[in-house]
Amino acid sequence: MAKSDSQILECFPILAQLRPHLKQEDFLEKVQRQKQNGYELAFLERDAQIFAVAGFCIDECLAWGRFLYVYDLVVDETVRSKGYGQNLFEWLIEFGRHHDCKELHLDSGVQRFDAHRFYLQQRMNIVCHHFSLNL
Repeated sequence: MAKSDSQILECFPILAQLRPHLKQEDFLEKVQRQKQNGYELAFLERDAQIFAVAGFCIDECLAWGRFLYVYDLVVDETVRSKGYGQNLFEWLIEFGRHHDCKELHLDSGVQRFDAHRFYLQQRMNIVCHHFSLNL
């Protein structure tokens, strides 16, 4: 998991592929602020290069009990379909189990067909519609 400021910053180029609106100059501050509420960044690296990043937290609610929620899950576009996403996803599952989570949840944009195919291959179910309202 990304513990140091430098590790968090090293995750930026990969996360920016999923969240292109992010700016590098305020990325660390945003992550540090979210970490105060339980947000964590996990990453997968090889030869000191990061290939996949997941932003997540553990939470609890009446509907699901204790669960792991994945906010961000992205593999570097240059190495997709090489198992990095699967390895990180499996790590998230084990992390959740180790922390007494009963479920893993995530939302995915309706346009992300490749991601949906991946999630379905991981035996995830489509269980609800997520609605939003700009305020």
